[in-house]
Amino acid sequence: MIHHAKSQKVDDIYARGVASFIDPNGVFQKKMETSPEKVNIKLGVDPTRPDIHLGHAAILRKLRAFQERGAKVIFLIGDYTAQIGDPTGKSKVRAEVTQQEVEKNMKTYVDQVGKILLTDSAHFSWIRNSDWFLSATDLLFGENAKPHLDVVDPQGKKISFPLDPNSLLGKTALYDASRMQRTFLKKQEVVGVTLRGLLWTLRHITHARLIERDMFSERLKNHSELYVHEMLYPVLQGVDSQVLAQIYGSCDLEVGGTDQTFNMLMGRDVMKLNNLPPQSVMSIDLLVGTDGVEKMSKSLDNYISIVDEPFVMYGKIMSIPDAALRQYFILATYMPEEDINDVIKNVTAGKEHPRDLKMRLARQITAIYHGEAAAKSAEDNFVETFQKGKAPRDIPEVNVPSGTPLVGLVLDKGLVASKSEFRRLLAEGAVSVVERNEKINDPFYKIYTSETIRIGAARFLHVIVEA
Repeated sequence: MIHHAKSQKVDDIYARGVASFIDPNGVFQKKMETSPEKVNIKLGVDPTRPDIHLGHAAILRKLRAFQERGAKVIFLIGDYTAQIGDPTGKSKVRAEVTQQEVEKNMKTYVDQVGKILLTDSAHFSWIRNSDWFLSATDLLFGENAKPHLDVVDPQGKKISFPLDPNSLLGKTALYDASRMQRTFLKKQEVVGVTLRGLLWTLRHITHARLIERDMFSERLKNHSELYVHEMLYPVLQGVDSQVLAQIYGSCDLEVGGTDQTFNMLMGRDVMKLNNLPPQSVMSIDLLVGTDGVEKMSKSLDNYISIVDEPFVMYGKIMSIPDAALRQYFILATYMPEEDINDVIKNVTAGKEHPRDLKMRLARQITAIYHGEAAAKSAEDNFVETFQKGKAPRDIPEVNVPSGTPLVGLVLDKGLVASKSEFRRLLAEGAVSVVERNEKINDPFYKIYTSETIRIGAARFLHVIVEA
C-alpha cells in the first residue's frame, strides 16, 4: 500500500515537477475550482513493458493529487497503438509487440496503478483503445465462440439462432458483446473510428505539422527511414482524446512526460477539428535513471520499480549520482520544495555530506511504497551490508533441486530483466557467491550447494538446495 502525504498545495500541483502547462484562458483550472467532479483527466500508456517505475510514479502521484480534489482519471491503455509503437525517443523503427504480450502487460498495469491512484468509480475509469480502432472484420474467432441471434416471433416467443462465429453476423454479435463501452461503461451507443473518419482528420493535418516533431526531423536529416505508420501515431493519440471526450462527456487534461508533449498537443488539434473543447496539456519532467544520464527505463536497466523489495529499492536509490538528488526529491518525494532547496544548498556549501542526504532520500521513497518500518529496516540493512561489510538480513530465499541453472532462477525471481542483462552483469563482475566471495562469470552456472547470490549492488538471493 502506497503511503500518501497530506494534500499538496494547489500551487504545487500546477508547478512542482511540471515542465509545461498549456491551459489557454485557464479553462482547466477554472473547471477544477468550480466543478471538479466533472473533470476528466487522460493518462495514456502503451503496455509494451509491464513494470511501473519511479518515473511513471511521478506522473501517477500528480494524478492522485487531482483525484483528491474530485477529478476523475481515465486510464487509457493503448493496446491497439502498442502494436504500432510510439516512436518517441527512437532513432530506429520500433519492433512490433504481439497481442499476447500486450494483454499480459495490460493486466499488470491496471493492477499496479491501483497502488497509487484512487480506483473507485467516482475517481477512476479505464478503457483500451482497441474498443474504437478495431472493427468486427479484424477479428478471427475459434470454435469455442458461440454467437447467436435472438429474434421474437409474431406470438412474442423468443427464438435464438446459432451463428457461424466467423461470418459477418457472427463476428458482429461477438464484437458488440465485447466492447468495453457496452459491457463496462454500460453505454447504449458506442463510438468507433472508421477509415473514412480517420482520413477526414488526416485531410486537416499537414505533413509540415507532423515533421515538426524533433525525432522525425532528425531521422530525415540523417537520411534514416521514417515510415508512415510512425508518423500516424501522434494523430491516433489525438483521436484517442477525441473519442474519450465523446464517451465520457469531456477530456479536460492530458498528462504525460515531456517526451509526449507533441502527441498531447496533437490531441488539442484533433479535438478542435471535431468541434470539441480542446484538452489542456501538462507535461511532467522526466526522471533520470540511476545512471543519472538517460531517462529512467527498464530497457536501459537504470530503473527503480515501485514493487522492488525495500532493501533493493533503498540500495538502488543510494546508487544515483549526487547531481540527481534534487530531481529525485522533487519528483519522487513529498518533501516541500523550499526544504529541498535548503538541503541542497547545505550539500553544496559542504555543511552536509551527499551520502547522508541520499540516505534521507532513500528512506523517504522506500517509506512511500513500503511503509516507515520497512524503510527503517532497509536502511539498517544497508548500513550493515555496505558500511560494516556484513551480509544483509531478510534476504529472500528459494528452494531448488541440485543442478538448477542460475540464469533461469534469477529471471523467475525478477532479479534481472533479461538474459542479456544477466550476461552483461557477469561480464562486469557484478554476480558473485557471497559465502566464497567468488565472482561468477559462467552464463551456464548451476547451483549444487546452498549459497547466497549477489547481483549488482543491492540484489541478493539465498538459494537452498533440496536434499
